[in-house]
Amino acid sequence: MNRRAFMTHLGVFIGSLVLSSNVFPKNKKQTFEKIVKTDEEWRKLLRPDRYEILRKEGTERPFSSHLNKEYGPGVYACSGCALVLFTSEMKYDSETGWPSFFRSIEGRLETKIDFKMLFPRTEYHCARCGGHQGHIFNDGPKPSGKRWCNNGLALKFIAAKGLG
Repeated sequence: MNRRAFMTHLGVFIGSLVLSSNVFPKNKKQTFEKIVKTDEEWRKLLRPDRYEILRKEGTERPFSSHLNKEYGPGVYACSGCALVLFTSEMKYDSETGWPSFFRSIEGRLETKIDFKMLFPRTEYHCARCGGHQGHIFNDGPKPSGKRWCNNGLALKFIAAKGLG
């Protein structure tokens, strides 16, 4: 077994443990305290590039994120509040230039419709801090058919070795 296959199997194993544990309980209402800060507090807390995306609903340039090609086992958390939003098993290469996922951890994201591109798009935000993450499109892989297209600056990757 080569290193890539080993890491893939390890990631699937870790992901199944995480998802089957009480870390992300199924069919239960996610409970966490909402984080509410003033615009000035967020501006002081976040780097300018992250502030623009998370608080002003900006978008980073395609293919600019170091997370675009990150495929190691671990989880992806909101870079504004550290709430885990995705696992590495949910990620895939959409070839669009942004980190993409075919599903998210239930209860961790909230959606709204935006018309910034003149046609309606589904935008999603972190359910805890309200930080803008990206948009959902209907061109993803099975089983969901969804593409959760995320700004890399809106996420931080936590490798599986850092979870224990």
